[in-house]
Parts: sequence; structure tokens; C-alpha cells
Amino acid sequence: MAPGLVIQAVRVTKPNIPEAIRRNYELMESEKTKLLIAAQKQKVVEKEAETERKKALIEAEKVAQVAEITYGQKVMEKEAERKISEIEDAAFLAREKAKADAECYTAMKIAEANKLKLTPEYLQLMKYKAIASNSKIYFGKDIPNMFMDSAGSVSKQFEGLADKLSFGL
Repeated sequence: MAPGLVIQAVRVTKPNIPEAIRRNYELMESEKTKLLIAAQKQKVVEKEAETERKKALIEAEKVAQVAEITYGQKVMEKEAERKISEIEDAAFLAREKAKADAECYTAMKIAEANKLKLTPEYLQLMKYKAIASNSKIYFGKDIPNMFMDSAGSVSKQFEGLADKLSFGL
């Protein structure tokens, strides 16, 4: 440009674009828009799928934790049942042992008492009481011998019985 000249305005005329090129351009722009929309939809679908995967992972972890806690509770319940069973078994064993000890002690005391009680004199007295209470004494020559001869042999038999009942005390 020459010195001193100033551009005041520029006027450009609008060019006429041929109809075929304009339609082609519009089709291309609409395809470009459709492509952008499809790309955005694909991104949204991918993000939703990622979100669903994360939700599923969190849910699976939660279910696994619940299952682990439930399993732990079941194990603890089984252990508690086992301990209760052991305690009940020990208590039953102690009761049975105490009962057996008491029966043994009672039997020993009874045997001891019988040993003291079954003296030859006592046995002779019991023999006489039995004969006296027996209403069927038959007549014969053996009646006097019943009172005399058998006293010694019977008392010896009962002494042996008393020794057997003492259970080795």
C-alpha cells in the first residue's frame, strides 16, 4: 500500500457455492455430527459398563465378606456346642463316678457291718429264731441233733460267708 492511503472498509461479496457441493457439504456435516453422536454414545455406554463392573465387584466383595462372617459364626457355634458337650460329658462322668464311689462305699460299709454282725452267736440266735418260727417241725430222732450237732458246722459256714462279703477289707 501506498503511504497516506487508509483502508476504510473492505467489502467482500458472498460467493455462490454450487448446489451439488453445498449438498455434499451438508451431508458430510450431518455424517460428521452423527459420527460424533455415536462416539459420545459409545463413551457413555463404556462408562456405564465400567460403573456396572465396579458395582458388581463391590457387591461380590460384600457377599464374600458376609459369607466369611457367617462361616465364622457357624464355626464358633460348632465350637461352643462341642465345648458344651464336653462339659456335659465331664459332668455326667463325674456324677456317675460319684454314684459308683458311693455305691462302693455303701457296699464296703454293709460288708463291714455284716462281718461284725454275723458272729457265731448271732448266727446261732437266728437259727433258733428260724426254727422257732417254723411251724412245720417233723417228728423223728433227728430233732435233738438239729440243735446240737449243726451249731458248730453252721457257724463255720457263715464265718466263711462273712469273710467273702467283706470284699477283701
